[in-house]
Amino acid sequence: MTLNERMRRVWEIFSIYLPILLMGLLALGTWWLVRNAPKPLEQPQQRAVSHEPDYYMRDFSIKSFDATGRLQSEIQGETLKHFMDTDTLEILKARMRSISPDGRVTLSTANRALSNSDGTEVQLFGDAVVTREEFKKTGAKPVPPMQFKGEFLHVWPNEERVKSHLPVTLTRGPDQFTGDAMDFDNYSQVLNMRGDVKGKMQPSRVTSTLTPAPRNNRP
Repeated sequence: MTLNERMRRVWEIFSIYLPILLMGLLALGTWWLVRNAPKPLEQPQQRAVSHEPDYYMRDFSIKSFDATGRLQSEIQGETLKHFMDTDTLEILKARMRSISPDGRVTLSTANRALSNSDGTEVQLFGDAVVTREEFKKTGAKPVPPMQFKGEFLHVWPNEERVKSHLPVTLTRGPDQFTGDAMDFDNYSQVLNMRGDVKGKMQPSRVTSTLTPAPRNNRP
């Protein structure tokens, strides 16, 4: 067998096994790349949001106004804490003042208050008092002041609702009512008191005009 025939024979054998060798080299290179490639960064575990304040204020006063610049409400207190997980405000020694569009003023005080972020729902704890001041409107009969007192009051200022599952004392003008629980809706003018309910109503004052008897003049 000549040299050329041997070389051609070797080339034919090499040609048959070349694809297998190339596939083996490709698989080996892929394995090496996978082994030495940088590992993907582990996704950080999401931390559970704890009930911790993310900011606070001391001896603060917050006022809110409507689009026309009218004062709507004012909140004051010793300390304020905001909790991000519930988006609520906790206020110590809370003093709140709200003014309705028609000018009615409502004052609220408590040792501690818990409010949502926009102040549309407020819970008052410890020596809670909500007072609606006397309201006088031109051409209408004055509305007497109204006051709610208890250890807990749940207030919706915009809806003009006050609710409590604990004993409450309600005073309206000279009249006073007490009960173990209460639900008051000013819009519907419905007061629902439950439990040992007691009331004390003062009689309305009747003003009469007395005409003196004519004097018997003798000549």
